[in-house]
Amino acid sequence: MEKGLALPQDCWDFLHSLRMRSKYALFLAFVVVVFVFIEKENKIISRVSDKLKQIPQPLADANSTDPALILADNASLLSLSELDSAFTQLQGRLRNLSLQLGVEPVGEEAGAEAEVAAGDEGPPPPPGAGPRRHVLLMATTRTGSSFVGEFFNQQGNIFYLFEPLWHIERTVSFESGGASAAGSALVYRDVLKQLFLCDLYVLEHFISPLPEDHLTQFMFRRGSSRSLCEDPVCTPFVKKVFEKYHCKNRRCGPLNVTLAAEACRRKEHMALKAVRIRQLEFLQPLAEDPRLDLRVIQLVRDPRAVLASRMVAFAGKYEGWKKWLVEGQARLGEEEVQRLRGNCESIRLSAELGLRQPAWLRGRYMLVRYEDVARWPLQKAREMYRFAGIPLTPQVEDWIQRNTQAAQDGNGIYSTQKNSSEQFEKWRFGMPFKLAQVVQAACGPAMRLFGYRLARDAASLTNRSVSLLEERGTFWVT
Repeated sequence: MEKGLALPQDCWDFLHSLRMRSKYALFLAFVVVVFVFIEKENKIISRVSDKLKQIPQPLADANSTDPALILADNASLLSLSELDSAFTQLQGRLRNLSLQLGVEPVGEEAGAEAEVAAGDEGPPPPPGAGPRRHVLLMATTRTGSSFVGEFFNQQGNIFYLFEPLWHIERTVSFESGGASAAGSALVYRDVLKQLFLCDLYVLEHFISPLPEDHLTQFMFRRGSSRSLCEDPVCTPFVKKVFEKYHCKNRRCGPLNVTLAAEACRRKEHMALKAVRIRQLEFLQPLAEDPRLDLRVIQLVRDPRAVLASRMVAFAGKYEGWKKWLVEGQARLGEEEVQRLRGNCESIRLSAELGLRQPAWLRGRYMLVRYEDVARWPLQKAREMYRFAGIPLTPQVEDWIQRNTQAAQDGNGIYSTQKNSSEQFEKWRFGMPFKLAQVVQAACGPAMRLFGYRLARDAASLTNRSVSLLEERGTFWVT
């Protein structure tokens, strides 16, 4: 009888054990689901276009910093930093908990292995080539970036893209505010990463109208990228097909994105220029990505010269400035001054970060003044190539010699033909002193960092014997 009563108790203990194991299993499943969800969230930016695609908005002010990217007191950057920190802590806790429960964590290593298995390890360098470099020319409008970008465009073993992020700015709109500023920077960064990996298909989501069968006639400034106009990317010309941004020296059919991506993989190195990357700190994940060997060249120019150039190239955007100069109003609109100050501050903060040489940027950042390139173009080209770890070819040297000794500057706001030794100071002799004063007041900290002297009066502004440029030498290579 006693023996008969013991059997139900054993069954009860067994059932209780199963119930406890079921609870642990459910909890473990919940942990894994949460972790996988977080990992998926971290990759959602690459597909943001599917959610944010809108009717193309008017082009954001191409002549100054997007107001959404001017972060008041760095508030959004701080929020993003805190978010990254919290996310990292949560990852660690979930990983430790998974290990305690005896389950292999689905972490970054597993994710990386999955990407490699899926063929996302990035293009291998051609046989016999050295390490593949990924060069970013980071600038703002009217700083001479089109001219300096040609130093890389003219080299045959470099796949060069001219302002591919233009399409993202045209297609995706962000409301003003800190979160939107961080969001737009993350979209730019994610697209930039994919382009460096030769995944040119990422641009198709942002080209309007949408490409069909990976063919488009609307790739911005295609003719400024030699790699997009060479064989086999240059397909036979198609009659009655209008290409808005056609190749300069030959007639090609619509751009085949697949052929362009294949050409990118065949080249030894990759380079592109961008005037829409405002904060250097957002590039840290790219610098730490093992698939990339990133080199950032930040190009700066005297903000007085930049403003003078923008007022000519983008006249319609600066009617307020011109009205203030002509009519002699007491004050310039505060919004205009704030935009100028925000632009200078974003440039200064990025340069200060680069010059501090944090571990993730060590050996990956170079600061270059346009004025130095204009005076010594071949020397500075050699320095940039040495920094990038790419041998400079005679082809590039010949192009520099031919295009920096022109009798006069080329036509067009994106001209790459310069009489360099004379051109870089031409702005001084047409700028009213009161306009220079506004720039000096708004951009003083940046000017001091970069070695641009302030003009004390109108005479010093227009006197050629008074230098407004401090010599900095190799200090600019870090």
